[in-house]
Amino acid sequence: MVVNLHMHLPRAHLALKKADCSQFRLLVLFYRRLLTRQMQKSRLEHLPGWQRALILAAPIVCATLLFAFITEGALRARQSIREGVPWGSSFWGTDQTYVTDPESGLRILIPNGHFGPVHINSFGFRSPDIPVEKPAGRLRIAFLGGSTTYCAEVSSDQMTWPYLVVAAIRQRFPDLDIDFINGGVPGYVTATLKPYLERRIARFRPDVIVIYEATNDLSANSFVLAQEQGLKTHTIEESMGWLARHSLLVYLVEKNLSILEQQHRFGGKEAQPKVAIDQSRLDAMYHADLTALVDASKKIAGLVVTVTFAPRLRANQSPEDLQAAAITSLYYMPYMTAEAILEGFQHYNDVMRSVAAEQDTLLVGDEDSIPADAKHYNDSVHFTDAGSILMAKRVAVSLLSSQRFLALVAEHEQVHAVPVTASPSRQ
Repeated sequence: MVVNLHMHLPRAHLALKKADCSQFRLLVLFYRRLLTRQMQKSRLEHLPGWQRALILAAPIVCATLLFAFITEGALRARQSIREGVPWGSSFWGTDQTYVTDPESGLRILIPNGHFGPVHINSFGFRSPDIPVEKPAGRLRIAFLGGSTTYCAEVSSDQMTWPYLVVAAIRQRFPDLDIDFINGGVPGYVTATLKPYLERRIARFRPDVIVIYEATNDLSANSFVLAQEQGLKTHTIEESMGWLARHSLLVYLVEKNLSILEQQHRFGGKEAQPKVAIDQSRLDAMYHADLTALVDASKKIAGLVVTVTFAPRLRANQSPEDLQAAAITSLYYMPYMTAEAILEGFQHYNDVMRSVAAEQDTLLVGDEDSIPADAKHYNDSVHFTDAGSILMAKRVAVSLLSSQRFLALVAEHEQVHAVPVTASPSRQ
């Protein structure tokens, strides 16, 4: 077979020409880009130093801002799901659940508020709605305290320890007509609870008042000493900058850096001046406030109960475990050591025992019955669901073992059992 080479030569020549054109175009494009870069480099070199730095830093700044924006959005979405904080509002956690009561001037929970797992009733309490006028034969319990009674960290309203205490009483006395008020408000100290009781809770005429508060008192009272000694001039909230107040990301970064700083100092690498603790003075301050609250409670209820405080800090812990247990308490009291905070809680529990003996109130002890671990504590003082269950158990066991409480139950059961007869009509 004879191949005509002349027929294929034009095609081959055409293919070579196309290949040469493509290579030429690529070469032109390469040199054009190189020339452009050289020109840009030449232009940059002729710019002032601050302009060159600004141009070079712009992509990094934009990327950082984009990352921060995405992270902020993710954190707010997570908080919105967990805590019910509305999108577009200030992030500041439980602060979004507060309003100032015009009658008392006190900061109270927003009536009918719904914040994630937290439901506030029409009167501003984290408990079911109840009538102001107590029906005949109904036993009513009011629980007073701060965030450790409010229980924002548990999974539902039904897992707060006040709810679980009442559930245990109902289980023991299924025919008993009983309701309750969870009067816990985050941030409240014992001195604030007294006007709160008198102006907000007294009108509901509770038969039993249960008091559980110490951590906010220790923080507030020790802060007075720190101020006097020049170690602290502002609280944690007052020290926060504008960015930390408006950005959840910045707030969490600052908080965690503060916690890491506490751990760093514990390692002995850096020492911070600590407040000189006058424990007798701290005890006297707490004793006066608790006595005033108990006195006010006795004028309202037939039985007053004081519950010793159960923090995660324990005397039998190693220095490392104690430091870990105290880390969030140290965030609010950085001018104290973990040992000083533990001693403060122990002394305040002793004050509770003294006031209970002086005022003849029911005392709930056994504060170390709740295991000091992450399963039962969300942080240094707040309970998880498991911790809340054991907290409720120690209170319920004490109430159901008290002859005074059982007498109240019997009294209300008798009143409830008496049938209501109609008044005779006038002739």
